[in-house]
Amino acid sequence: MKDKVVIMSEIFKALGDPKRLRIIRMLASKMEDDLCVIDLAKKLGITQPAASQHIKILKSVGILEPNRIGFRVYYSVNADVLNTYKEDINKLFKRVFEKCPKYGKCKGHEA
Repeated sequence: MKDKVVIMSEIFKALGDPKRLRIIRMLASKMEDDLCVIDLAKKLGITQPAASQHIKILKSVGILEPNRIGFRVYYSVNADVLNTYKEDINKLFKRVFEKCPKYGKCKGHEA
């Protein structure tokens, strides 16, 4: 099992790009049906390979789920995974403001 700090850094990397955040927003808002790579590339004004790379990164941390229909793959946000990450991030920020005289090795400050 990966160390919690490593997992969190992967999540922050995945969320650290404006285009990836826009992809999540487009899919999570449900303003439209699920979108495929071609749709996302057009909406973001980027190439299909670039959109595919962003999708790959979001899939690697479990935020996006693929759904094959015919020859196309449509993507949706895995709300459960996203909510889990939100809770983890909230816990992380809560710990940031707690005093720990043992250099981060206090109970509850583990990675």
